[in-house]
Amino acid sequence: MPDKMRIDVAPNQEVTALVYAAGNPDLASVTVILGHGAGADQRSDFMTRFATGLAERGMNVVMFNFLYTEQGRRVPDANNALEACFRAVIKAVRHKKIGRGTLVIGGKSLGGRIASQTAAVGADVEGLVFLGYPLHPPGRPDQLRAKHLPDIKAPMLFVQGSRDAFGTPDELGPILTELKTPADLYVVDGGDHSFNVLKRAGMTQEEAYKTALDRIELWLRQTFTK
Repeated sequence: MPDKMRIDVAPNQEVTALVYAAGNPDLASVTVILGHGAGADQRSDFMTRFATGLAERGMNVVMFNFLYTEQGRRVPDANNALEACFRAVIKAVRHKKIGRGTLVIGGKSLGGRIASQTAAVGADVEGLVFLGYPLHPPGRPDQLRAKHLPDIKAPMLFVQGSRDAFGTPDELGPILTELKTPADLYVVDGGDHSFNVLKRAGMTQEEAYKTALDRIELWLRQTFTK
């Protein structure tokens, strides 16, 4: 069971975080902070699956609720409030010294986008992992959310479903190749925005999640344990 942690975000406002301790010591120097998507909190099946899967592979994982979720509201806060919340979590994790120094942030959809915006303006992190980056709203490829990506100085891993309505790998790939910072792209073949795969994809849903988790683990090892 994860440990609970309360984090002050603003005067008289706090959020809950869950800390999943690394299951073995070889990657325990790495702590991964994951923000949830717009429509579900940190206890959703998707978030719990990735938190436990990464912890079992040797990383410390911290998940948290954004303030609007913590307060039971359905509509996300404004960008500045979301970013302030993410910064507060980063500060708390650094202060608590969870892990041994290497901090990677990211998340699913909205959570990943806010992580990227926070990193773009100088958040103290060593890397980023995106679980379905929301490159644009569904059906609106003209409304790209990529202008800030060149400002990120830390290496990035994008895990993207091949049929993601928020941005396919074919749409995302050319943007990443133009970045000066290393940015890797792993494609969940047949996966949608939450990596749900079609039967014809040639793998089960469990296999799809496992391969994504394995790829994240490999990237973290190659990037931070050389």
